[in-house]
Amino acid sequence: METVDEIRVAAVLAPFFRDAAGELRLVLIVRADRGIHGGQVGFPGGKPEPGDADLLETALRESEEEIGLGRDRVAVLEQLPPLLTVLTRYLVHPFVGRIPAGLDWRLEPGEVVGILTPTVQTLADPAARQRLRFTSAALPDGMMVDGIALDGHVLWGMTLRLLDDMLPRVLAGEWDL
Repeated sequence: METVDEIRVAAVLAPFFRDAAGELRLVLIVRADRGIHGGQVGFPGGKPEPGDADLLETALRESEEEIGLGRDRVAVLEQLPPLLTVLTRYLVHPFVGRIPAGLDWRLEPGEVVGILTPTVQTLADPAARQRLRFTSAALPDGMMVDGIALDGHVLWGMTLRLLDDMLPRVLAGEWDL
C-alpha cells in the first residue's frame, strides 16, 4: 500500500445511544472492501464537500449519507482534538454525539456493508485487545495490528486510537450519554 505525503482532512461522528436495557453502545460502520479504507471498521464520516459550512456539517452530512442518520436525530456533545491516520495521512476531526435508540439504518450501497453497535463495556475491556490480522482487498496478505475483534471484523488504527482517548471520558461520565 502506498502512503500519501500530503495531509488530507476528514470529519467523523461517534454516535452513542442507550439500548432498551440501558447499556451504552456506539455505532460503528463496516466499510465496503474497496479503496484505501476498504473493509475497515470505523465511524461514519468522510471528506468535506464544497457545500459543507464546517467540519461538523461534514460529519453530519456523511453520517446521513452513509447510514441514514438524520442530523435532527444527533445531539452533538463535543468536538475532540483531531487525529492523524498513520498510513493514509488524513487529519480526522471527531465529534461525539448522542442519538436515540431504535433507529432504522439505511446503508449507502457500495460504501457501507454493515453496522456494528458494541457496548462501551466491550470496547473498554482490556481483555478484548489482541494482535489480530487485518486483511482487505488493499492488503490481501494482511497486516498484524493491535485491535478488537467485533463480529468477524477487526477494529484497529485511528478508530481504536480515538476510542483510547474517548472511552475513559465516556466511562467517567463526562458527557450526558
